[in-house]
Amino acid sequence: MKVFLTGATGYIGSAILAALVDAGHDVTALVRDSAKGARVSAAGAKAVVGNLGTPDSFASAAAGHDAYVLAGFEGGALGPEVDRLSIGALLDVAQSGSAPTAVVYTSGVWVLGSTQKPAAEDAALNPAPSVLWRPAHERLVLEAAQTRVRTAVVRPGIVYGGARGLVGDMFKDADNGLIRVVGDGRNHWPLIYNRDLGQLYRLIVESPEAAGVFHANDEGDETVLELVEAMSQQTAHEPSVRHLPVEEATKKMGAYAAALAMDQIVRSPKAKALGWQPSLRSVAGNVSRLFEEWRAGRDE
Repeated sequence: MKVFLTGATGYIGSAILAALVDAGHDVTALVRDSAKGARVSAAGAKAVVGNLGTPDSFASAAAGHDAYVLAGFEGGALGPEVDRLSIGALLDVAQSGSAPTAVVYTSGVWVLGSTQKPAAEDAALNPAPSVLWRPAHERLVLEAAQTRVRTAVVRPGIVYGGARGLVGDMFKDADNGLIRVVGDGRNHWPLIYNRDLGQLYRLIVESPEAAGVFHANDEGDETVLELVEAMSQQTAHEPSVRHLPVEEATKKMGAYAAALAMDQIVRSPKAKALGWQPSLRSVAGNVSRLFEEWRAGRDE
């Protein structure tokens, strides 16, 4: 299949790119500059230099693909506006074609808010303050489904693997001797290994009936304290742990702090129905391997 991918050099996007290329798909990746273009070319994709906020820079190159995977996001205050603009542009491209196509959008489990019981894909939304805008963007994608256009939304959990992401930052903090935890740490984080996440996107792209919302998490139901304890056992000297009250963390980190302190248990029945099975189901249970991945990624 011919797949157009945004965010291909990002943490999630690079895992999607690897899964698609390994499966033999023809991937065109939108990148910001030639240096990132060289990276995706080395990974087996065709690079198109453009900007998510300027649809004219990529619309013509995006035409004629079998699937569009949106994994890119611009940081900063304009991020939500650029996200909506890029969604609209790629939906227009998909809907203008005469052949069947798919549009797969990347959201996240933080739109669920804290969960009182295990939350599947049909759970009501109560988004964290930092992602109040995301449900509207999910609806924009889902409501664009047509006879020839299949649409899907993926809500990844907190991604782990390699040197990037929240868990990668925790490995770095553990290695440096001080781990900061927002809240008491007894809250559960829904987690997902980056390579397993990439495989879910591949399945959604390849499955003609895959539509709607898909959660992506390993269902290990681990607490932040369990992650901290496991990481502490992998360092030469046991790191100190500092707990930051949510109010204090919010002053330093803004609305992001509330998301880190949420207690979430998430389930992925729709993803499993596609035949998706995570290869890793625990950070704590694989912490030695993951620490080595982090070290290897840090040194690249």
